[in-house]
Amino acid sequence: MIFVGFPVGMMESNCYIIGCEETREGAVVDPGAEAEKILKKVEELGLKIKYIILTHGHIDHIGALAGVQQATGAQVLIHAEDAPMLTDARKNLSMYVGPNLSLKQADRLLQEGDIISVGKIAIEVIHTPGHTRGSISLKCAPDIILTGDTLFAGSVGRSDFPGGSHSQLIASIKNKLLKFPPGTGVYPGHGPKSTIGEEKLYNPFLG
Repeated sequence: MIFVGFPVGMMESNCYIIGCEETREGAVVDPGAEAEKILKKVEELGLKIKYIILTHGHIDHIGALAGVQQATGAQVLIHAEDAPMLTDARKNLSMYVGPNLSLKQADRLLQEGDIISVGKIAIEVIHTPGHTRGSISLKCAPDIILTGDTLFAGSVGRSDFPGGSHSQLIASIKNKLLKFPPGTGVYPGHGPKSTIGEEKLYNPFLG
């Protein structure tokens, strides 16, 4: 499996590219900004992007969506609960930080347990609400989970935005993410990677 992550934009959101080495199909997760940077990396990896997957609908994770989608023709996937955020500048928070961003509706609405096939890679959708109602995590391999803005290295996502709930966020982490083996890699929407084991032991929000 091809797996690359890198920060984009002033908010340094992590964008991830997942690819199948055999079929060269790929997916971009959370194109938050800098479409040209993302597309250059896609070209370097030699991938045909089939899907753009969004862990949630905030501006710092969808800012380059239109540019990447237009260049690749990929389908846009988001959880059903966050789908309205794509077309509403208030809900995606763009009206508070710059030009209003209103995008096209998603091509596919995701639910808990859905499988996204990228070549021979099966990506499992884990609904982890709390940061937003439709926040998801993505199990990309036995040892890789993308946690969006739900779980960070040593921290957790904010829950003070519309649709957020701290109690729901903590429940999502404890009931759905911490069940994975300690060595499972945690690849968040911001900041460095971690592991499930490290977060169980040291994350002060999960005591």
